[in-house]
Amino acid sequence: MGGGWSELTFRVKGWLSDDDFKTLLEFSRYLGRDRGLSIFKLDPSKMRENGLRLSDVADILSSINGVVEEDLERIKTAAEELEKVVVELRPDGRLIVSSKAYLKPIVEEHGLPLRYDRDLRAYLTEPMNYWRIVEVFAKHGFKIEDRVFASQASLPRKVEFTGKLRDYQEEALGAWRKAGYRGVIVLPTGAGKTVVAIAGIVELSVWSLIVVYTKEHVKQWIEAFRKFTDAAGMVGAYYGEEKRLAPITITTYQTAFRRIGELSKYFRLLVFDEAHHIPADKFKAIALKSPSPYRLGLSATIEREDGKHHEIYPLVGGVVYSTDPGELMSKGYLAPFVIRKVRVKLERDERKKYLELRRRYQALARGRTFDQLLEAARAGDESAKEALRIHAEMRELVQMSKAKLKEAERIVREELEKGSKIIVFTQYKRQAEEIARRVGGLLIHGGLDKARREAALRRFKSMKTGVLVVTTVGDEGLDIPDANVGVIVSGTGSRRQFIQRLGRLLRPQNGKTAVLYELVAEGTGEEYQSLKRRGLVE
Repeated sequence: MGGGWSELTFRVKGWLSDDDFKTLLEFSRYLGRDRGLSIFKLDPSKMRENGLRLSDVADILSSINGVVEEDLERIKTAAEELEKVVVELRPDGRLIVSSKAYLKPIVEEHGLPLRYDRDLRAYLTEPMNYWRIVEVFAKHGFKIEDRVFASQASLPRKVEFTGKLRDYQEEALGAWRKAGYRGVIVLPTGAGKTVVAIAGIVELSVWSLIVVYTKEHVKQWIEAFRKFTDAAGMVGAYYGEEKRLAPITITTYQTAFRRIGELSKYFRLLVFDEAHHIPADKFKAIALKSPSPYRLGLSATIEREDGKHHEIYPLVGGVVYSTDPGELMSKGYLAPFVIRKVRVKLERDERKKYLELRRRYQALARGRTFDQLLEAARAGDESAKEALRIHAEMRELVQMSKAKLKEAERIVREELEKGSKIIVFTQYKRQAEEIARRVGGLLIHGGLDKARREAALRRFKSMKTGVLVVTTVGDEGLDIPDANVGVIVSGTGSRRQFIQRLGRLLRPQNGKTAVLYELVAEGTGEEYQSLKRRGLVE
C-alpha cells in the first residue's frame, strides 16, 4: 500500500469517547481540533502494524458516530480503487495486470511470473498465468476487475450427461476434480477418454474449447456430444471453412494455433485431445496464449521419445490419473489381446546390401551415437550428414524388404480365411499401395484427398471382414470397434505409436481376442526398435 491515499484525513464532529479515540489511533494520527471537529490523518505504518486495509478503516469509521460523511465517502472510494487489481488482455496477446496499489511485495512473495513495464505502469505476463495471478491477489483481499473474458462463465443452460461412466472413468474424473480441474488423464485407446472429458465439461458447466488433432476428430467429438449429452445447439465446430463459435467449441491444433488470440477470451476450460502434441513449438503457444483457468489433457501415451512430455505439465497440469491396457483388459473393459512377433529373413541381395551399408555407416559414425551424429550434422559435419543418409537408406531397405511384403500378404490371407477384420500399419506410402494391391485391401494414406480417405473408412467400417492398409495418418483417430487383427509391417521405435496401433484393436466385443502381428527383420536394427517400442529397453 502507499501513494496519495496516505495523505487522506477525516474529521469527527463533537467529542469522542476514550474507546473510540483509541480505536482511531490504531490506524491514524490525531492532528488536533478545528471549529468543533477532531481531525485525523491516516497512518500507513500503523495500518500495516495492525493488519488493516483501507476497506477495514472505512468499515470502522462507518461504525463511529460523528465522522463527516464526505470524508468517509472519500476513503471508501479510495479503498475501492486501491484494493482493486485490473486484469485484461492486450491486443498483442499478453496479459496486463494493473492496480493503484503497490503490488511488488506480493509479486515477489509468491514468485509470480510478472514483469513490470514502466511505460504502462503495469505488469505483463503470458495469459496462461491468469488463474494463478487472480488466485493470489484474491487471497490477499483484492477485488479482481476481470476484463479478460468476453463471454459469460457458465453455459447458457444446464447440460445433462446421459452416459454412464465406468469405475475407472469415475476415478479419473474425480482425480481431475480434486486437482482443481487441471491435469492430464492417461487412458488406453478405446478406454473412453472422450466420455470422461464430456462428463467433466458437463460438471464444470463453463464455456469450453476442445483442441483435437484432425478434422475427423472434430466430427467424432461432435457425435460423442450428441450421444452422451443433450447439449444440442451448444456445440460448434471451428476449423477450415466452418467457423461456428459456440459455448462448447471444437477446433483443431492448426486452427487454434492461428486463431488463439481471437478464441482465448471466451473459454474458461481448455481441453487438449492427444495432449502429447502440445510440446511442438506452435502448439505450445495455444496453452501459453490462453487464460483458461481450467485445463484437461487427454492421451493414451503421454511420454514422448524426445522427453518433452515434461513441458506439458506446467501448461496443463500433471498426470492426475493413469492406467494401462492390461489392467482394463483384466476387468473386461478392453478386449484381450495377443502380440505375435514374426521374424523374417532379408532376401540374399537385400542382406548383402544391408551389410555393406552398415559397414559404411559404422566407418563414418566412428563410434558416435545417433544423437551425436544429428548434432554434428547440424554443425555442418559432412561425414555425419553422409552417415545419417546411409542410416535412412538402411532403415528403408529393411522396412520395405520383399520378405516383409511376402509375410504380410501371407498373414492377411490366412486371417481373411478366418473372417478377421484387419488393419495393416506401414510407414511408407509405396509399401501401403503395394500391400493393398496384393491383398485387394482398402487404402488410406496422406496422399489421398479427404473424400477418398473418408470413403475408404466408411466402406471398411461397413464390412464384416476385410483389410484396411494405413500409413501414419491412421495412428491417431481411427475408430473401428470391430477390427480384431493388426499387422505392423513398418514403424518407428516409438512406444506411443505402438500403443496407439494396438489400441485400434482393443474395443471389446463378445468373444473377441485381438491379435497384433509385428514383423521384424532378423539381424537388423529393427530388433532393437521392437524391444524399444514394447518398453523392454530404454
